[in-house]
This record gives sequence, structure tokens and C-alpha cells, in this order.
Amino acid sequence: MQPDSDHLQNDNTRLRRSFILALLFALTLWVIKLAEIILGLDFVHYGVFPLRVSGLRGILTAPLIHASLSHLFSNTAPLVILGTALFYGYPRSAKIVVPVLYLGSGLGVWLFARHAYHIGASGLTFGVMFFVFTIGVLRWDTRAIILAMVVFFLYGSMIWGIFPGKPGISYESHFFGAAIGIILAILLKHHDPAPAAKKYSWEEEADELDESDE
Repeated sequence: MQPDSDHLQNDNTRLRRSFILALLFALTLWVIKLAEIILGLDFVHYGVFPLRVSGLRGILTAPLIHASLSHLFSNTAPLVILGTALFYGYPRSAKIVVPVLYLGSGLGVWLFARHAYHIGASGLTFGVMFFVFTIGVLRWDTRAIILAMVVFFLYGSMIWGIFPGKPGISYESHFFGAAIGIILAILLKHHDPAPAAKKYSWEEEADELDESDE
């Protein structure tokens, strides 16, 4: 009974840490946006501007900048929920996924997107969603399947965001984030060990009977 209790406690601790990590990133974005508003600044020019040397800095800064409070609000819940799923389900992979998505989606936008300033954390959000869903399908262990089902149920409609839509929305960021997320899921599908299969009490009793018969 004690091992099951310890496992549950460790699981809860990891879930709590994952949530805190994702929440801290989201709160950082709110601090930046509120500072921009209070100080009367405009950070849009720190976005990615394709094929312009000065626009390269946006690869680092664009995910931290949002056009409006509504823009940031629309990204907050997905960042927290999807980030929690990533850190909880794939803690080892997350150390690779987050920086590669962060930089890779911005680089893709700089190379191929329309000539405009591209800002927001949507590329990261789309990348994490597609990563968690794809790796769940590829791994097919219980935890991976559950996480994939949860993110698809909540955010499966995001798939339409990778196509051209409303003016002013950087579908290119969505597309490159999603593409990189899928590629990373394929490459990292075995990077995190599968969770140990739970052994029920009746299985343990059966094993003990087999051993006593021998």
C-alpha cells in the first residue's frame, strides 16, 4: 500500500510543479504587457519582421509581446494548461521542446512569413499542443493517451489556426509552431520513460500464489 501512496504523492508533486512553471511564464507575459501599458510604451517593434536584420531580435522577444489585453488573455489559459501537460507528461523532453519551439517558430516566421511585425506566444502554444497530441498517439501509453485526449478535447480546433484566416493574425507563427511540435514529437517519442504499469492488488495476490505453488 505504501508504494502506491508514495507514487501518488510524487505524481501530485510533479503536477503541481508543472502547473507553477507554466503559470510563472504566463504571469511574466502579463507583467510585460502591464508595464507596456502603464509606461505608455509600444513593444510591437520588438516583434519578428521577416527578412529584416533588425527583425531578428523578435525571435527572442516576440513571444513575450502581445498586441492587446484580449490577445494576451486568449493565450493565457492555453499556455498554462498546455504547458502543465508538457512539463508533467514529458519533463525530459520539455527541456528540448520549449527552447526549440520558442526559437524555431520565430525563425520560420522570419524566413517565410508576410512582411509585418509578428508578435505573441501563439507559436509556442500551437507547438506544445501539437507535440502533446502527436506524442500521445505515437507512444500509446496510458498517461500519453490521456494527455493527448485532454489537449485535443480542449484545443483540437486550433488546427484551423494554421491556415490563413483573419487579417492581423499570424497564422505563420501557428503553422511553424505546429510543424516543429510534430517533428519534435516524432524525434522524442522515447525520450521520456513510460510510466510504470500499475499492478493491482489481485495481481499481486496471484503472483504470490504462483510463487507458493512453486
